[in-house]
Amino acid sequence: MSQHKLDVIYQDRDLVVIDKPPGLLVHRSKIDRHETQFALQMLRDQLGQHVFPVHRLDKPTSGLLIFALSSEVATLLSEQFENRAVAKRYLAVVRGYCPQGGEIDHALTEKHDRIVDKRARADKAPQEALTHYRTLAQVEWPEAVDRYPQARYSLVELRPQTGRKHQLRRHMKHIGHPIIGDATHGKGVHNRFFARRFDCGRLLLACTGLEFDHPVTGQPLQLSAPPGDAFDRVIDAFAWRKTVDQRI
Repeated sequence: MSQHKLDVIYQDRDLVVIDKPPGLLVHRSKIDRHETQFALQMLRDQLGQHVFPVHRLDKPTSGLLIFALSSEVATLLSEQFENRAVAKRYLAVVRGYCPQGGEIDHALTEKHDRIVDKRARADKAPQEALTHYRTLAQVEWPEAVDRYPQARYSLVELRPQTGRKHQLRRHMKHIGHPIIGDATHGKGVHNRFFARRFDCGRLLLACTGLEFDHPVTGQPLQLSAPPGDAFDRVIDAFAWRKTVDQRI
């Protein structure tokens, strides 16, 4: 990823919210030692002051990401996340015709990385994980991608009620509708089709909405950002633009 300025969606004296591009780590990681750019350092250099991360987005996921501008505000925001007081909204493109809506109540075992989590307990019980979802649009694409002469995809709004590692990606796989572009939980033939047909090799998952109370003033904040870049090409190809614009 080349150096560029991060898009700032909201900023005041206490916090800043950016639109993180896909493929960018939030901060340094032992897993991706080769990476040289991180949202934390880029934003610090861009603003000319220290910033404090209060939550994460996976490297391949894009969208809204909050940073506090002081350790005190970081503590207050972290408490909101721990108390599930922050409403998060994601858009995803998934394989197949997803059901119209519902909830995925499926506990997840903690995923450990052999480098980062080598001291973590391997026998930890599965953790509660809950996701609400709603299908916004569906399409039948007239090309044979897998075993059938046509390929079906759905645009889904996801609202995680818990914050487990890779929760949305694992939950969508659990119900048989993996997110397009997911190299771990998806299906390669569909991921390659999107990369070839739409020049879209990214994970089609974006945090497009956040709602929370300002940690200092108490005023409610409602922030949104469009999926952007290659995600938009898919949206336009599937004639989903009006649907997406109504949700942003």
